[in-house]
Parts: sequence; structure tokens; C-alpha cells
Amino acid sequence: IGEPVDGAFHIEQVSVHPDAAHRGVGRTLIAYAADRARDQGLTGLTLTTFTEVPWNAPYYERIGFRPLTDPELTPGLRKIRATEAEHGLDRWPRVCMYRATT
Repeated sequence: IGEPVDGAFHIEQVSVHPDAAHRGVGRTLIAYAADRARDQGLTGLTLTTFTEVPWNAPYYERIGFRPLTDPELTPGLRKIRATEAEHGLDRWPRVCMYRATT
């Protein structure tokens, strides 16, 4: 699930059924999103995720995402983070991440 945000495709949610875990399904879904984003002229992929959950930020780093610093956050990403905080998701450390579509 995702949508364009500030020139990149923002991934809101990637879910893989537990029976399909560790088979590359998530990586394939991300690659598909990157292909579609590139086809639409978007610069990359963004997402927000938990930093300390092994299948979240560490996983995304392994497949080419990098954490964004605060000055790198676009207005749309700041709004997404604010909404997440309103929903209580900041009770655990979170990060915005980016991966180019090239």
C-alpha cells in the first residue's frame, strides 16, 4: 500500500503472510513498487518504520534503503511522521528511509 509523496513513492505498508516469509516475497513487492515508481517518474521510495525491529529498519537497510536525517525530510514526510505520532507510534523509535529507483 502506498502513494506518491513529494516526488517519491511512499510505501505505507508491506505485508507478507507468515507462510510465505523468508522466500523473497517482500523484496519482490518492493522491487515492483520501485519499477512502478520509476515508470511514473518518481525519484525513489520512502517509508517510515521501527528502528529496533529486525524485520523493519535493519531489513530495509539490507535491501538498499537508508535512514533520512531530519533536514532531508520533505513536508509530506513530516506530515506522515506527525500523524504517526498522533496515533502513538512514537512510543517506539521510528525512522524515515529512502531508496532511489535507479
